[in-house]
Amino acid sequence: MNTHDHILKSFDSELDRLYDEIKQMGELATAQLNAAVDVLGRRDSNAAARVVANDDAIDALENTISMDVLKLLALRQPMARDLREVYAALRISSDIERIGDYASNVAKRSIVLNNSPAIPASGRIARLAKTANTLLADALKAYAESDAELAAKVRDADADLDAMYTSFFRELVTYMMEDPRTIGACTHLMFMAKNIERIGDHATNIAENTWFVVHGDMPEGERKKEDRTSE
Repeated sequence: MNTHDHILKSFDSELDRLYDEIKQMGELATAQLNAAVDVLGRRDSNAAARVVANDDAIDALENTISMDVLKLLALRQPMARDLREVYAALRISSDIERIGDYASNVAKRSIVLNNSPAIPASGRIARLAKTANTLLADALKAYAESDAELAAKVRDADADLDAMYTSFFRELVTYMMEDPRTIGACTHLMFMAKNIERIGDHATNIAENTWFVVHGDMPEGERKKEDRTSE
């Protein structure tokens, strides 16, 4: 094996490690959101506290990926698509880290909610989270398989999560108007729902960066947005 082939093989090996680390991050973030919703449904504050603490593992992986990216840039000086892949890995790891933060925030608010009587509207959070996690799973699959077509579908599907969030937001406003005693709990649920809606936005970022890796540019046109809560 000549020196050039050795360099290429080393780069591919280091890039594969980045992909594996991002896959691990994505699995952790998905599990975090599922766990956060689970502890909300069970009103288990101790388990929610463990979900919050587990966010440190995602943060640590992001730091590892950042260091690996810096080493690749400094030592390999990649060009063209190779450079896009390294750049996308850095951005995608940042998006997953934020997803982990939002899942942690959902768990934190569930601890506060446990001090108030349960309200039926809280069940809608699980449906929002399921949709968000589907977006995330598809975005990570598109990235792992360099599937630009699936990435484009994720980008379009984020509007469905926006619409669900808007509907839930308006439902909570109705609850609060009809029974002011629910204002505190409903406010926490609003923040939790917004956290989950933002997870969809970050999944869409992952999809857009996958498109960038494959095509060398960002998708054309504005994202479809159905968040009408400010209207």
